Amino acid sequence: MHLAHNIGIASQIGKYSDAIEVCSPVSNPVRWLYTSGTPGLDKEGNLPNNISAQAELAWSNITSMLTQADMAVGDIVKITHYLTRETDIADYVKVRSRFIGDARPASMLLITPALVKPGFLVEIEIIAAKA
Repeated sequence: MHLAHNIGIASQIGKYSDAIEVCSPVSNPVRWLYTSGTPGLDKEGNLPNNISAQAELAWSNITSMLTQADMAVGDIVKITHYLTRETDIADYVKVRSRFIGDARPASMLLITPALVKPGFLVEIEIIAAKA
């Protein structure tokens, strides 16, 4: 069970919750899924050269991992987004919003000068929990 704790700051910035609490009764333990940083790379190793296409692939990769764990986007409790260019925020958020819909996990977006491979514009890591 996930409980959102909001103090109101998140609503002034974007579509996320200020904090998420995961409660796990002894009779119904919670399963956790932690992903590594997931870039916008396809299974053949192809890397698009724009943020929208990379974000689309990254989120597709994330949703595939959730599906394999018998979870869904609504089970995400924390997202950390890494972008290499501040100018990509608006285009990235459009893609992210389409994938997460009404879910409001805790969220952190960082602008970093580079990611592990040249050309990576985005990496996403999530934590999900499901009873």
